[in-house]
Amino acid sequence: PLADLLALDDAAFRSLFSGSPVKRIGRDRFVRNVLIAAGNSGEPSLGNAVRALLGDASPLVRGAAVWALSRLVPTSEFAKSASAAVKAEGDEA
Repeated sequence: PLADLLALDDAAFRSLFSGSPVKRIGRDRFVRNVLIAAGNSGEPSLGNAVRALLGDASPLVRGAAVWALSRLVPTSEFAKSASAAVKAEGDEA
């Protein structure tokens, strides 16, 4: 399930994909891809799992989480979450 893949931290990613070619892309790019799938799914139940990644250490993941959340939740809910994420953002890029 997408929610389980969205919850992977680096250690869990490495353990799950040990010995697999997927491990080569790394956790951040993998989770970015899962976020794209989540956003395209249109499944609002993934909103909380996506929202949790707005504070991820990786700017790549955070950016994809913003996009995915915009596709999954009502506009007003997205605006609140995005505003809070922007205030907490430390990456100047």
